Amino acid sequence: MVMNKNNYRKARRRVEVSVGESVRIIRELQELSQNQLAELTGIPQSTLSGIENNRINLGVERAKVIARALKCHPAVLVFPGWDLSAESAA
Repeated sequence: MVMNKNNYRKARRRVEVSVGESVRIIRELQELSQNQLAELTGIPQSTLSGIENNRINLGVERAKVIARALKCHPAVLVFPGWDLSAESAA
């Protein structure tokens, strides 16, 4: 059987991820503790905990610092639910 893109259907989003959850997920994927990320960023561990639990807003400047430490683009942290296909259809 020849496989092409018509043999597949687009995956559906099953879970909504908050900004704080995106920070936690990426941090955990890199096997970093909050204390280790605090050392890398200079952001107190208690602030990182507040961000991950959506009690403290991430903010643009903190997003840049955390993204640099996690080696990802800040948009990955700030806009975890961004649906690019919806934008191109508009």
